[in-house]
Amino acid sequence: MPDLERINETTRVPLLEGHGYEEGANKPRWWKKVLDVEEAKKQVLFSLPMIFTSLFYYLITLVSVMFAGHLGKLELAGATLANSWAIVTGFAFMVGLSGALETLCGQGFGAKLYKMLGIYLQASCIISFLFCFIISIIWFYTEPILIFLHQDPQISKSAAVFMKFLIPGLFAYGFLQNILRFLQAQFIVLPLVFSFVPLVIHFGIAYGLVHWTALGYKGAPLAASISLWISALLLAMYVICSKKFVHTWEGFSLESFHYVLIDLKLALPSALMVCLEEWAFEILVLMGGLMPNSEETTSLMAMCVNTQAIAYMIIYGLSAAASTRVSNELGAGNPDKAKKAMAVTLKLSILLALVLVLALAVGHNIWAGFFSGSHIIAEQFASMVPLLVISIIVYSVQGVLSGVARGCGWQHLTVYVNIVTFYLIGMTISSLLGFKFKLNAKGLWIGLTCGLSCQAATVLYITQSTKWTVLDLSDIAEREKPVLV
Repeated sequence: MPDLERINETTRVPLLEGHGYEEGANKPRWWKKVLDVEEAKKQVLFSLPMIFTSLFYYLITLVSVMFAGHLGKLELAGATLANSWAIVTGFAFMVGLSGALETLCGQGFGAKLYKMLGIYLQASCIISFLFCFIISIIWFYTEPILIFLHQDPQISKSAAVFMKFLIPGLFAYGFLQNILRFLQAQFIVLPLVFSFVPLVIHFGIAYGLVHWTALGYKGAPLAASISLWISALLLAMYVICSKKFVHTWEGFSLESFHYVLIDLKLALPSALMVCLEEWAFEILVLMGGLMPNSEETTSLMAMCVNTQAIAYMIIYGLSAAASTRVSNELGAGNPDKAKKAMAVTLKLSILLALVLVLALAVGHNIWAGFFSGSHIIAEQFASMVPLLVISIIVYSVQGVLSGVARGCGWQHLTVYVNIVTFYLIGMTISSLLGFKFKLNAKGLWIGLTCGLSCQAATVLYITQSTKWTVLDLSDIAEREKPVLV
């Protein structure tokens, strides 16, 4: 009888009045078959703050571009080219360098090496500072570099002015990205929703510097630098003052210098992985400058790239969720759970992409109006929307898989994949369709979408065929595992 009672307890299902057991009532509901609800809930709660945070910080520089763009067509072309150049040579590199922390801090937290997270953070900040100094020299000579790349001299001069006043913001952005990865690895993201505060302040700073001072056009990038520093300092104070980090942040330590080379071994491939991807998009802007009517084409391509980047900033929240869940589970020795988390993130990313493309299809005219009041540019952008819809959907899958690669520490493999897919395949098709077959901007974007598709398919194959193992942290850190209170 006890056995029978136990079986009845575990198999009991609701009764229909007068009809006994409902056939199939103990089967999982259809949405539970399609998606692990608990895992999806966990990732959504993690992703939403990351989505808003990434979007808000990206919008700081983009809002400055918009303020500059409404001063005139030359200012719009110069600011959009400068923003693209800043991404291709600086901001993307900073994001990539911080990607080492997604592996080190993520797996370290999963392995309960809590003390090392603060050490890794400081080591990564040291690396970011050194590279920011080098990149700032490149930014200072933007004008001759762009002219060497056959860009319009007047647009190049305007872009160079924008870049010089954005140099202070580069250092802030590097520190900001490292702190975000530090928080991300510990699943502490809810306080990040307050990142909208610097963006709100930025509107006032940008408007004041552009319209109320003699700076004018120069005030737009200077406002972005000020707002980025406000963002970085607010996050740094939160880490230093909050009691949540009592085990993972023990203050500044000279020990961090011993881990600079260790961090660099992951940081450089991670930076190259991100930059190869970003460079492919930004090269389209430069290629647009080689076409007839270069001022309008450059503005159009930059608008498309910024639209794609906004979509990626939103999808990046899920990419960060994939990276964190995978790295934490691998650090804890649970590769099967890591794979399960990846599958859930991919499904969520496709759903999110469909929402984004629907919004773009309905409101593309409004979005184009933020960049320029020109009806010609608005019509040209509308013709690009169907191609943007396809690239955003593909990018949603590719972004999540790149997050998985960072969580697993596969940055070096993804570097080779990006070289082949984005450049040997994507750029070749873009050049042929854009110049030889005279498809202009559409041809450029079709080629890059082909590269994106190949990259996503290749990384998916790697995730399915490669054995998932934890990074060997035994030679990196002391095996002390304090218990969190």
